[in-house]
Amino acid sequence: MNIAAQHHCQSPGFDAGNPLAERGIRRAMWLTILMMIVEIAGGWWFNSMAVLADGWHMSSHSVALGLSAFAYAYARREARHHRYAFGTWKIEVLGGYTSAILLLAVAALMTFQSIERLLAPQRIHYTEAIVIAIVGLIVNLVCAYWLRGTHPHSHEQEHAHEHDHPHHGDLNVRSAYLHVLADAATSVLAIVALVGGLLWGAAWLDPVMGLVGAALVSVWAWGLLRDSGRILLDAEMDAPVVAEVREVIERGAVTARITDLHVWRVGRARYAVVVSVATPSDKDGEYFRRALCIHEELVHITVEVTRAPL
Repeated sequence: MNIAAQHHCQSPGFDAGNPLAERGIRRAMWLTILMMIVEIAGGWWFNSMAVLADGWHMSSHSVALGLSAFAYAYARREARHHRYAFGTWKIEVLGGYTSAILLLAVAALMTFQSIERLLAPQRIHYTEAIVIAIVGLIVNLVCAYWLRGTHPHSHEQEHAHEHDHPHHGDLNVRSAYLHVLADAATSVLAIVALVGGLLWGAAWLDPVMGLVGAALVSVWAWGLLRDSGRILLDAEMDAPVVAEVREVIERGAVTARITDLHVWRVGRARYAVVVSVATPSDKDGEYFRRALCIHEELVHITVEVTRAPL
């Protein structure tokens, strides 16, 4: 039995981080906090429950953005710590997963409040609520603009995108973007409902649009929860890179068969591989490791070779 001693194809760093996204999220967080204070103060001053509720709703997005910023900062600070065997990238993924749970909580709260208002309608201060909802929408659009171009671009990631795998994006910045997008969507729905109520007295539009917004937020949150959960559970054996590993070893110049294979994500477009190979040839683990190193997304490779007739 032979095991390749050298594991790294390139530098031992697993993920380069995303400083552009971290900077964008911090700016969006502070602007969201400022808008939250304005809405809470405005709702209290104008005695508008709709505006006050939206202010507290925005507070959950402030927390989520703060969580995303913290995940980036902590992952960057601890990146070289010896206790993280495969780097700190999954801290960012965990931040995205937690944000998805917060989004589902927001959707549940929106549903509860909307049903409550359908059953017991309240007087709405339409003019003030519309003005603050429009300002809130502008703030969310600015935040979305700051976050939309914050995905890092590298040669490895361009190569990864060629495989068209749906989980290569930065899930932490995606979670922040979804929180901003969810708030923008609810602002649009609120404006439509408030204008309808102001012009035609359709007070029922406000809670109905709240239910529509809750459904939209739930769909986005579930997609983020599913994608981040797959990564945290290392459910990557259906990734295109797995087929590439099999092709390199089992269809190469040397007769060989894979007896055991494990592939998992250690970065946005980076994978670690542990593979056991049976071969009648005299090739060692280092031979197969070098063959796999042509794939730039494979950054940590361990090959165990057993001599066996095929």
